[in-house]
Formats: sequence, C-alpha cells, structure tokens
Amino acid sequence: MKVLIVDDEKHVRHAIRMLVHWEAYGVTEVIEAESGDQAIEVITALSPPVVLTDMRMPGRDGVALMEWIQANSPATRVVVVSGYDDFELVRQAIRRGGMDYILKPVDPVEINEALSKATQAWRTAEQDRNRQTMQAMEVNRMRPHYADKLLTELISGTSLSITPLREELRLPPAIQVCNAAVMSTTQLDADILDKYKTRRALLGFSLMNICNEFLGTSQTGVAFRHLERTDEIILLYWGEPARWPVLLQDIHAGIRTALRCYMHIGIGSFGTFPVGAATAYQEARQALWKRDMLQATNWMHESSPARQTVRLPQLSEMEEELRLSALSCNASRVSMAVSSWMEAVAVLPSVTAEQLAGWNQELDWMLARWLNDRPGDTEGEELTDESSTIPALPVDNRGMLSLPLWKKQIENRLLAAGQALTPSHSPNNPTIRDIARYLDAHYDEDISLQDIASRFYLSREYISRKFKQEYGVNLSDYLCQIRMGKAKLLLLNDKLRLHHIAGMVGYQDEKYFGKVFKKLEGVTPGEFRRRHSANPQPSSHITHDLPTHH
Repeated sequence: MKVLIVDDEKHVRHAIRMLVHWEAYGVTEVIEAESGDQAIEVITALSPPVVLTDMRMPGRDGVALMEWIQANSPATRVVVVSGYDDFELVRQAIRRGGMDYILKPVDPVEINEALSKATQAWRTAEQDRNRQTMQAMEVNRMRPHYADKLLTELISGTSLSITPLREELRLPPAIQVCNAAVMSTTQLDADILDKYKTRRALLGFSLMNICNEFLGTSQTGVAFRHLERTDEIILLYWGEPARWPVLLQDIHAGIRTALRCYMHIGIGSFGTFPVGAATAYQEARQALWKRDMLQATNWMHESSPARQTVRLPQLSEMEEELRLSALSCNASRVSMAVSSWMEAVAVLPSVTAEQLAGWNQELDWMLARWLNDRPGDTEGEELTDESSTIPALPVDNRGMLSLPLWKKQIENRLLAAGQALTPSHSPNNPTIRDIARYLDAHYDEDISLQDIASRFYLSREYISRKFKQEYGVNLSDYLCQIRMGKAKLLLLNDKLRLHHIAGMVGYQDEKYFGKVFKKLEGVTPGEFRRRHSANPQPSSHITHDLPTHH
C-alpha cells in the first residue's frame, strides 16, 4: 500500500516518516509532495490509497486538494495534519471527506491511530467494491448471452436483422449512422493482468461495466464482448459523430481511474446503420492491431494508410541458434541467442501489435515442433483449450513494447523447452509433476490450459500430451477429479450451501458444477449429501478416486 504525505515543510514530512509504524499498517511505500498541485500529479500517477495533508500551503491548499480528491479519487482516504486549531478548517476537512484532523506538533499515538483507521477504512471499502463487482458479475453471468450473440453477429456481418436487437436493447427508433471501437485485454500491461490472472472474466466485465456507464447515460451505444474473440471489448455507437471522441475520452479516463491501467482503443469510421457496423468494427480492430508499439503514441488509434514496408526479421532464420541454446540449458547462452533477435527488432522503424503477436505465434510453432519431433514421443490426446484469446503481449504500463520483458519471456520459454528436451527428464517429467502440484494447490481458481502454458513456459500441446503420458488422464480430467473429491468432502458439511461449495472448488456457475458432479458421480450434489450425511466414516467413500500422485 502507498501513502502520500503532503506538506510544504520538509521537517514535518520527515517527522511523520519517523513517527508512523508504516509496516504495521501494510504500507510499503511513502511518497512526499510539497504542494497541493504536486500531490494531484502523484495521485493521478500512483493512486495512493491514503493521503496525509497539511491545510495551509502555497498555491493549491489542503481544502482545494481535498475538493479535487473528492471529485476525482473518491476512494482515497484523507487525514489532515495541520498547525491551525481553527473550527472552520476542521469543518471544511470533515465536509470534504477527511477522516481525522491532527494538530502539529504531531503526537505519535494520534498519527498512528489515524493511519490505522484510514488504512482499515480503505481496505474495507476496497473489499466492498470487489464484492459488489463480483456480485454484479454473477448476476450478469446468470443472464442469457443473447444480446452479445446478436451484437457479435451484427459486427461480424453474419446477420443484419434489427428487430431482435431493438427488442433486446431497446434501441432508438431511428438510428441513421453508427461506429465501433475495439479494445483488447491482451494489450494490457503485466501488472493489471497479474492482478486478474485467475479472474480474467472479471476484468472483461469491469471494462464493459465502465464503458456502459458512459454509453448508457447518453443512451448512444452499448459495450459488449465478442463471443468468438473473448479478449475483445467492443463499443457500438449510434449517437452524434461530433460527440464520439469526447465520449471515448471520458471512457478512457474512467478506465484509468477505476482499474489504474492504460487502455489502447481502435476506432472505426462512421457508416450507415446497420450495414456499416461490420466495416467500422473491422477498421477499429485493424487500427488497434496495427498501432506502432515502439513509439509513445496516443491511446486512440484510427485506420491509416499502410506504412512503407520493410523486411521483417523471421524467427525461423535463427531457429537453429535458438534450438542449440535451448538444448544447452545454459542461461547465458540462451540470453546471447535471444539478444541477437532483440537487436534485429530494435532497429526496426516500427513494430505493430499484429507483428508482435505473429512473432509470438511463430515461437509457439517452433517450440511445439521441437517437442513433437523428440525421439520416442507418441501422440497423446490433446486437451482442448476453451479460451480463444491471443496470449498477452509483452508491454509496459503505457501499452508499448517492452524489449526487456519480451526478452525475459523468450529466455524462460527456451530454457523450459531445453529442460523438456533433455533426456534426463524421461521417463518421469519433473515439470509435469510441478504442474500437477500447482493444480493440487490452485484447484479452486479459474484455470485454463493457456494459463498453465504461460506459467510454465511450455506449449499447450506439449503439456497436454505429456500430462496424459505421466498421469494417464487429461489435465482437465485430473483437475476435475481433484475438484470433485474436494466437493464431496465439503458436501458432508450440511451448513454449506451448494453455490458456496461450487465456488470453493473452482466453479462460478452452480448449475454447471451440478452437471459435472452428476456426470462423474452418477448423482446430483444434493443427492450425494442426503446419502452420506449420516455416514460416520465418509472418507472411505471419497478418497479412492482421487488422482494418484507420482
């Protein structure tokens, strides 16, 4: 947690630093500002949950700062530290959301108590916000995806039937023109993706919710997810063309404030509704994926004439060098080989998101071929990955290509491939056993094969085949057996409701949990509970069918 100290006197800031027991309240970083204006810059950039501020400062004073926080960062908790015992100042501080008013010289007990209350209040509010978002997400998940289906068909050009859309979305009676915008969660930075690593659906829902707040208020559009490209959030707009850029600016700022991330958005051109929706979507998607990731450009991207073509380096041209470095299992040699590739990319005048995704796909194919060509390998049943998203791109917090991050990702993948190719890993594969242990520990999370591939730097096909060779079952079946075993234990507790048990074993949808349970056990969860609730030794019924660990 970050805390910001705002005071124009350096010795006061130093005293507060010395008096507060920061670690006791989970504070990991203390930032300082000398004025209200400087504090606003810090809050905008870093979003500290708690601010300790003076009231009388040159320029923008504490009252003005608190007014700004109340309007632009309402989740921030504020504690006033002032040298003025003035009733009017105290009243102003309370009216603008101040949690405490502490007089200078600062009393150690008072300042620590105030910070304890402020940090606890922020955490409680944050938990409430997350809970409300999860509840809203659950409600949304229970609704049919009919609207998303109709809208996906519209922007895909497969259906131009407007009557069902008018009934479902209550569209205005006379829409003349429309436009589209596209954003992709795969183009977000690693920090935000790590935060939502096991809740990627929540991230998409949060983005749609923010967009629809602005679009719904103006009743000029709708945000939805593409059912076939689940990384995409699409905005369909039918309002006044002149209002579109302003609305997008508000949406971008809303995402920045709520999720603390920088979202790039592709924009199409206006056309006649409904036939122009598909063209606008294609233009927007192309603009987003053809943006230059080497230049610090604006977040809004529109279709532009094709740039002058230059010959792009191909990973296949240095495949042998990369393969030999991987087989060496030597980090220094792998780093040197990858550095050659990075140098070839760094001199390019531009690199688009599309090109970067293409290179990553080329690397996937290359590694999969090495692993498939390994002597003695036999084809196993491939696990189907439900996710159709493009793997996340190596970008910084502004959405620009991070060569150091990309280099590290490729190095890790090559080293993992080298270990998999080393004969010492046969017949027993430690990496696959590590994956099994990971599943044992994280069975309650939303895990996809792509998540496992990204975490262990191996291809999905290789993991699927090797896992079945090692354990005799598909990875998905293994995970399902673990979950069902845990579920049967939890069902013996009559106080736990079924939807709670479903969530505790990794299923957000209670009906789907029940369907899977009945398929594997032959009875519904409720029937299982009724049959075993009076059994004095239920463990004998529930442990024998768990996967055997090697």
